[in-house]
Amino acid sequence: MGKAATEAKLAEERALVLSRHGVSRETLERLDAYVALLRTWQARINLVSPATIPEIWTRHVEDGLVLGERARGTVRWADLGSGAGLPGLVLGILVADREGAEVHLVESNAKKAAFLRTVARELALPVTVHAARIEDCGAVLSAVQAISARALASLDDLFALVAPHAAPDAVFWFLKGRAHESEIAEAAAHWRFDMVKHASPVEDGSVLLEIRSLERLRAP
Repeated sequence: MGKAATEAKLAEERALVLSRHGVSRETLERLDAYVALLRTWQARINLVSPATIPEIWTRHVEDGLVLGERARGTVRWADLGSGAGLPGLVLGILVADREGAEVHLVESNAKKAAFLRTVARELALPVTVHAARIEDCGAVLSAVQAISARALASLDDLFALVAPHAAPDAVFWFLKGRAHESEIAEAAAHWRFDMVKHASPVEDGSVLLEIRSLERLRAP
């Protein structure tokens, strides 16, 4: 896709997302700045699939907006394997002006962590970046209201990562694709949990899983 076509597609996708999600002028300014920084850094490091650049708004940003709307009362987040800041930086933008807001982004890749810190600094977000493995961030996970992850690991593996550290009343928000039913079945063999499935507008068959009361099943 040529430059002009890419810009036209970006504008079209942006308008579509904004028609579905009402955001303040300040939030929109930060979202635009984030997308601009992502595109600049994408030329240096691979943050998202290059083929999805023209659809940044619908393929990537909208996931975070949907999550933020579902968890509107949450201001203390930990986002695991943040990568390009999806959905973590979008969540940081949404809660930027709210009292007590703190968003922790856990990303072990040093280059991606540098990108996350740059965006957080330039957009004045209440974001702390942890360039570390999830297993080493137990204190962070235990102090937040909610934990999110997108395209990181299977549900069973995610549960194993967060269960030892998360607060008893923590809510887990995991964005999953079309294979989510098999992941849920696999996890249900090892864990007890309450779950609500929210349909996602991002892709047919994709869902946002809202999970509470996570507990490992005892071996028979």
